[in-house]
Amino acid sequence: MKVSQSAILSSRQLEDCAQLGQKLARLRLARRVKQTDAALRAGLSRNTVYRLEKGDPGLAFGQILRYLEAIAPGSTLLDLLSEKDPALLALSAREKTQRVRDLSATELKELDF
Repeated sequence: MKVSQSAILSSRQLEDCAQLGQKLARLRLARRVKQTDAALRAGLSRNTVYRLEKGDPGLAFGQILRYLEAIAPGSTLLDLLSEKDPALLALSAREKTQRVRDLSATELKELDF
């Protein structure tokens, strides 16, 4: 009888799976690798990669490690979890920069001392 992993894991464990998937997706985007290219490099189907990035708990640990190696050769799981990859740091810096808009006349009046 096939058992669904989602049914037997705690909510905290399911959240951890989802976070791992999000970190994998974020690393892939930071390194500007297409999902189909990463799947091909890892020897996985695109559907499996989609499930990995969504945090499906029913996938094998080896598949996660192969996918990580396909995205960032030489990276470890610890590197992924600590987000120390240079591409992730650059992505974070790009996300922090925002344009500053000019204040309206009303807002300038409010700030006038």
